[in-house]
Amino acid sequence: MNARHLRPLPLALTSLLAACVSTTPQPASRAPSIAPPKSTPVVNDIAHPTGTAATPEPTASGDVWGNLRNSFAMDDCDADPAIMSAANAFTRNPQRFESQLSDVLPHLAYVQQIAAKHQVAGEFVLLPWVESHYQPVPGHKGNPAGMWQIMPVTAQALGMRVDKRYDGRLDVPQATDKVMALLRRYYDDLGDWRMVDYAYNAGEFSVRNMTGKYGMPAADPAIPRMPVKRVTREHLIKLLAMACVVREPERFHVTLPQLPSEQRLVKVDVDHAMPVTQAASHAGMSVSDFKFLNSGFRSNTVDPNVASYLLLPSKKAEQFRQSSLQADSSITDTNNASLASISDAGSSADDQDSTSDQSKPGKHAKATTYKIKSGDTLSTIARRYSVTTKQLQRWNGLQGAKLKPGQTIKVSGS
Repeated sequence: MNARHLRPLPLALTSLLAACVSTTPQPASRAPSIAPPKSTPVVNDIAHPTGTAATPEPTASGDVWGNLRNSFAMDDCDADPAIMSAANAFTRNPQRFESQLSDVLPHLAYVQQIAAKHQVAGEFVLLPWVESHYQPVPGHKGNPAGMWQIMPVTAQALGMRVDKRYDGRLDVPQATDKVMALLRRYYDDLGDWRMVDYAYNAGEFSVRNMTGKYGMPAADPAIPRMPVKRVTREHLIKLLAMACVVREPERFHVTLPQLPSEQRLVKVDVDHAMPVTQAASHAGMSVSDFKFLNSGFRSNTVDPNVASYLLLPSKKAEQFRQSSLQADSSITDTNNASLASISDAGSSADDQDSTSDQSKPGKHAKATTYKIKSGDTLSTIARRYSVTTKQLQRWNGLQGAKLKPGQTIKVSGS
């Protein structure tokens, strides 16, 4: 994603860019509006507040690829020779391509759900393949980051947190939702999914200035003859090429992998901080696999103050939930046992004080007598045993308040 996202170019620079491109622009014309894709059911994959992971149910057909094809909204394989050329390049080694696609399929299926929620053309589910092969690319020194390759300035404009503890660009659920909302807004403004891809790569305001000057491209050719950089044009070609392979895998001698339901990615809530190693252990995953799915946490701590959820395979999410409940229960039992031990110790001490050391205040529920010590007075003894001086006098036949050290008096009426 280009650094100029959401940041307007100076008018002079825009004119210079247009003047330097040798391609002759099309006459100003408005392309027929390409309708949004048919929406597919979206599963709410957010866990319940109690921490129970909500495993997504498959759509009506349970077919990731069939649903994806049904949501495509742009031209097919034969729309431009460049599309076929790029598709052949992707699948030059069919076995390697299938293996790579199988590795990223959980992410692809997750992105598909979010795209459907925002009614974004299915081709953009494949956008991370073009950007990063769905890898959590770290952003260093102002470079783009995450599988969507989001620039820092774009993250800021989208309200994403980026600091030493957390990078929202690497948080797959958050980044995917933000990007899909952005793509939908581009389409609502531009009305052409091809221009949406150009805007994502070259910057929204760059495309706005271009279409304002030359008009919207015609529906044909599939790759618009617009004054954009070669890398921007190739970006759209690669996106359509991947969609081409999904449309007709047999044409490229590849078999698209299937996704077992237990490998589907879901969100599960976390309500307290824990070390990454502990969270990975709860999920029954290696630390590296856990971090791959939850790269937004840049420290070694899962911190719900920055992101209150984890992204896990559905089977691992259930294991995480059960292990977390057991760990919480164990901690609660330990704490209760400690409190009970303290309480029992306190009771034993009280009993001992009541019989052997009756001089300590507040510990004499069972005491009936008290041996006078130097400095004692009726009033201090009365306060110590929560009685009155008159009661002490009556129980002990005292006429005045004078006491002698070593004297034993009753401190209870029993």
